[in-house]
Amino acid sequence: MSEAVSALKGASWDGYVSVGEIGLMGMITLRGDLDSAAMRSAVASATGADMPDRRGITVSGENRVAWMAPDELMLMVPHGGVEAALAALHEALAGEHHLAVNVSDARAVFQIEGAGVREVVAKLCPVDMAPGAFEPGTIRRTRMAQVPAAFWMTDPQTVRIVCFRSVAAYVFDLLKGAASPGSEVGYPV
Repeated sequence: MSEAVSALKGASWDGYVSVGEIGLMGMITLRGDLDSAAMRSAVASATGADMPDRRGITVSGENRVAWMAPDELMLMVPHGGVEAALAALHEALAGEHHLAVNVSDARAVFQIEGAGVREVVAKLCPVDMAPGAFEPGTIRRTRMAQVPAAFWMTDPQTVRIVCFRSVAAYVFDLLKGAASPGSEVGYPV
């Protein structure tokens, strides 16, 4: 069996913010009734994290739970922990209508860091990135130039971005272009 590798094998680049692919991350798409007690219990059992609010993301250690749609969550766990998380979900949701699928190998994850992260994202996405409008604990599922992506802030100077693996090189190039020295526009930090 072949060994799993990330889309860009940890590629990185430094501009006025640093851009890097963070490597393998376990990701599970979970669909069902997000208001049900069984779903809340299953999410807590699989990740230790609380159910996020709309457009929210919750964290427990290395695990994250992101609201993606009214009936969809993205659970993020260490790459090696996906099977255990899926087993916990299926056990906790036995008899409940749900879908839980490992999508880890279909996604790429980037991290951008630095004082200008809001500006870099604002150049590429139709999202108000001003302080107060977008803060850590919030996630957006939107378009990044021509491709779908989701992103959240882990702290005021760090953004993580998830996209399809098939467009990873394109997204990396977009981020490098938006973070090129001399391209700053003075967006609020």
